[in-house]
Amino acid sequence: MKILVTGGNGQLAACIKDVSKDEKHLQFIYTDSEDLDITNHQHVADFFQNNNIDWCINCAAYTAVDKAESDVDLARKINKDGAKHLAIACKANNVKLIHVSTDFVFDGKSSALYSETDVAEPLGIYGLTKLEGEQAIQENLDAYFILRTSWLYSEHANNFMKTMLRLAETRPELNVVADQIGTPTYATDLASVMLYIINDNSTKYGLFHYSNEGVASWYDFADAIFDIADTKTKVFPIKTEAYPTPAARPQFSVMDKSKIKQAFKIAIPHWRVSLKQAIKNL
Repeated sequence: MKILVTGGNGQLAACIKDVSKDEKHLQFIYTDSEDLDITNHQHVADFFQNNNIDWCINCAAYTAVDKAESDVDLARKINKDGAKHLAIACKANNVKLIHVSTDFVFDGKSSALYSETDVAEPLGIYGLTKLEGEQAIQENLDAYFILRTSWLYSEHANNFMKTMLRLAETRPELNVVADQIGTPTYATDLASVMLYIINDNSTKYGLFHYSNEGVASWYDFADAIFDIADTKTKVFPIKTEAYPTPAARPQFSVMDKSKIKQAFKIAIPHWRVSLKQAIKNL
């Protein structure tokens, strides 16, 4: 099977490379924006026609949450229009799509786990354009898996875990927000689920939530990073208003993973277990 991976230089694509290195029956094409401009409908159509693709994993996204507030057009071109162009090309060429979305589609005002059927009401442009991307896929394609995830980190690229470890090299103390609650997710775990869906050649299409198990604040996450890495840096909890940002974040975005666990009979690791593995791999 031939699998196109957009956003091929990013964190999640790097994790797909890690988990697929022994999958000799799978051939991957990793593209960046220079190889495949997903914001250009004709470019996408031509690429699909010229390559005999079976699956597309869309890891390409505009993910700069704060910058998106002032860079609305580009965020929408990538997150909405790009998703739409891929969905249309997938339909025209009988390709199955795995698309990555986000917990930021929710406003965070719930105190219960968010399910796939809960109303999405994004607080910012990033979440809004990602939701528009989901809707564009649903309107143009039947053979899709939309995987909403949260707080991705890994050994690759830039992410919260690596930032905290870098800061810990020079800072004896750090203040980290403690009133935003979600679930850290090891991108390698998400990549493994994608590979499972492809190897299963699944037709259980739809919208799914996937993160690691458990609940944490950013403060909890930082504290665990320093504990597991055995650093001397002390971390202190602060409120969101003490660290203002251009984009509002959901205060609670823990997702219910029942649907994906039942559909694919998978066990999901606790976030702290996966964090230990990621730090060990570093």
